[in-house]
Order: sequence, then structure tokens, then C-alpha cells
Amino acid sequence: MEQWITQELERTELGDTRRTKRLIKIVENLSAKPEASVLQASETWAQTKATYDFWDSPYIKPSMIRQGHIDATVERITQHRVVLAIQDTTELNYTSHKALSGTGYLDSSYAKGLKVHSVFTVSPQGIPLGIIEQDVWSRNEEELGKSEQRKQKPTKEKESQRWLDALKKTDSIIPESVQVVTIADREADFYDLFADARRPGSDFLIRATQNRCLVGSEQHLWSTLESVESVGTMTVEVKRSATQTPRTAILKIRHATITIAPPQNRPKTELLAPVTLQAILVTEVEPPPEIEPITWLLLTTLEITCLEDVQLYVRWYSYRWLIERYHYVLKSGCGIEKLQLETAHRIEMALATYSIVAWRLLWLTYLARFQPDASCELVLATHEWQVLYTTIHHQLYPHTTPPTLAQVVNWIARLGGFLGRKSDGSPGVKVLWRGLSRLHDLVEGWLLCQSFNN
Repeated sequence: MEQWITQELERTELGDTRRTKRLIKIVENLSAKPEASVLQASETWAQTKATYDFWDSPYIKPSMIRQGHIDATVERITQHRVVLAIQDTTELNYTSHKALSGTGYLDSSYAKGLKVHSVFTVSPQGIPLGIIEQDVWSRNEEELGKSEQRKQKPTKEKESQRWLDALKKTDSIIPESVQVVTIADREADFYDLFADARRPGSDFLIRATQNRCLVGSEQHLWSTLESVESVGTMTVEVKRSATQTPRTAILKIRHATITIAPPQNRPKTELLAPVTLQAILVTEVEPPPEIEPITWLLLTTLEITCLEDVQLYVRWYSYRWLIERYHYVLKSGCGIEKLQLETAHRIEMALATYSIVAWRLLWLTYLARFQPDASCELVLATHEWQVLYTTIHHQLYPHTTPPTLAQVVNWIARLGGFLGRKSDGSPGVKVLWRGLSRLHDLVEGWLLCQSFNN
């Protein structure tokens, strides 16, 4: 299970090969037991101390830890003609960790912590490929309560600038031979992002929130799309969330070419031009009772020539949910908010490390859904799947032919408490990280027995 880590981090440059070996060992420990504390995941107290010392090293920056994973991610990206670059911002809440220095206020003024903006890449089929950018910062306490003054500032002085910076970083990292589609939720609905220069083959797909003025129309954005005749329907799988129940939703589709007017509250010296985009409105047909129906208004630079194009773009947007799952794994699986570290710098070092673990868990979860018949030896060594097989089937000897990826993921999930009933669907990432922890212990026990027998 740990062989992938050496391959993933082989390009990492930390100034000393011993530091790279230490990072590999840390990721091995944390990925084997994602839910465990650093002390529980480490094999000895010496390894625990080495982990904390590594995160406190003055010679290593978080960006250096991430770079090896970013390089490996770009290599995976080049295997696709199109890649989806999903941007999102989350916050790490450390309000209860009074001894932690370097934090700032969060969206709730009483809460303290860090803000994190990431670019998470996904294949057109929905398989997570990895992180290519991650920005961590704390808000200045002096800015608290000054939201109206911040609105008057130019974009480059606002947090909105991070979306533009991430877009530029995306365009510079991903080869021009690959078409990149930046996907983002309503936070990215601002004029500067639409008007910003992009490299050839770089597009965006943004969920709108503002009811914008349109050039050449007395109607605003929403009423314009609502007045357009539907061109068809499609289905999307809605995942469980705080506001949604899992279901297959039927969506009615409308789309139109629109031109948005530049903001009226900007200095005239900026000479802002209108921006022409494609607008897509999808609304859920006959949603379940007491459930908020899906309504997505998407703005994009992607070309629309037929209904199939629109259906594809809506499906791509539905994969934005994957970055929310990535954040969920970091917080609930890896326990990034539970770390008792003393400085924001150490937290960012830990975040850079755990980001690799979180991606791998998501990758395994979704790879099994899209490539179920692949050999399990993509992710498990022979002795690992054999230990898993004999445990699940209560047999002394496994088959000699490796099972499929879907089979072993199902078995790992069963170790984590997955029942596998028809109504349960595919295993989720939570039961997988629990199952992987148990499988690691089983394999360690088997290896120990083998050493005694030899």
C-alpha cells in the first residue's frame, strides 16, 4: 500500500535526501492510519518526534512538500486531453486551540483559524488527479468589521484576487496541449475573473449568483434565461450533503449567449469592456417533497454547438462536489483541525503533508467506480490483497488470480463497517479510510508471522 508514496514524491526537492526519506516515511505512517493521531499513526515515539521536528524545520517550506505531489499530478494530467481544475476556499477552525499563534478571524467573527484556497484537478470522467495549487493565509484582525471599506478596494487588494492568481497558476502549470476548464462555485462570480486574460485552451465554468445587467437587453441575467425555451433534460447524481438527500435528479436545460455589462462602480479610467459568455440554466423537475430543488445558472467560455455539449458541461460542474469531499477528508478523516501544533506555519506544513494522503483516499474511492474491472494490483501488493481475501472469505488460501479493483475496494470498505447492501450504493471515503487502517494492521500482523516462520 505504501509503494505509491515513493513514486508520488520521487521529484520532491528538500535540499537533502534524508529529508525526502523522512517525508516519505511520514506520509506512509499517516496514509496507513488516516484517522489516527500523529502519535498513534507513528510506529515509535522517535518517529512521532521526527514528524513534529520535520514540520518545525526552518529548512523546509510547505510549498516544497507540495511540489513533488504537484509534479506527479501534472504527469497524470498529461494523460488526458481535457482536465477540470476545481477551485474552492475553505477554512480551518482552531478557535478552541488557544495556544496556536498566527491565526486570524474566519467568516464568523468569533472564530479563529486559517483560510485555504486550493485548485483540485479531476479527469473528465470524475477521477481525482491531485492538487496543483494551495494558498494558506490568516486574516488581519485589524480588518474585522470593515466589510464595507473592503468592498471599495480594487480586486488585487481583496481575497477575490486569489481566484485570479490560482487561474494564472493553473494556466502556467498545465501544458498547453491539455485543455483546462476552471470550475468554481458562486464565490468566483465576479467580473475580473470573466475578463481576465487566459492562455489558449483555458476555459471556465462558473456558477452565477449575481443577477447581472446584460448588454442590449432590458432583462437581467436570470429572467433572460428563465424566458428561454427548454432544449431538453438530463439526469445527475446528487450526493448526500447538509442540504441535499442522495438521489437521481432530472434537470430541465436552457441556454443562451449573453453579454454581461462591466461593473458600474469602477473608475472610468479602467476602460472595462463587456464580456460575451454562454449561460446555462438547469432546474430540477419534480424534486422530492421538502427538498430544495437544484437550480444552477452556469457561465462559461466553452463553445456550445448542441444539447450534448450542454449536458457534458453540467456534468463537469457536478464534479465540483469532489473538492468538498477533499476538504471533508482533510478535516474529518485526517483530523487537520484537531492537530495541537503551536504555530500556523506548522499547521501549513501538516496540511501540505496530509493533502497528499487526502487525495490518495479520494483517488482510490473514485477510481474503483470508473475502472471497476482493473486489477487490484494497481493499488495493493500481492501479499496485501491475499491477506485481505483470506480475512474477508475466512479461508486459509486465496486465489492465485488477483481480484478486480472494485472487489478489493468493497472488501476494504467492509473492514471499515460497510454493509454492502443494494441500497448502500458504492462505498464512501469514510469507510475506506477506516478499512485501510484495519488492513494495514492485518498486513503488519501477517508480515510479523512470516518473520517468525522464517
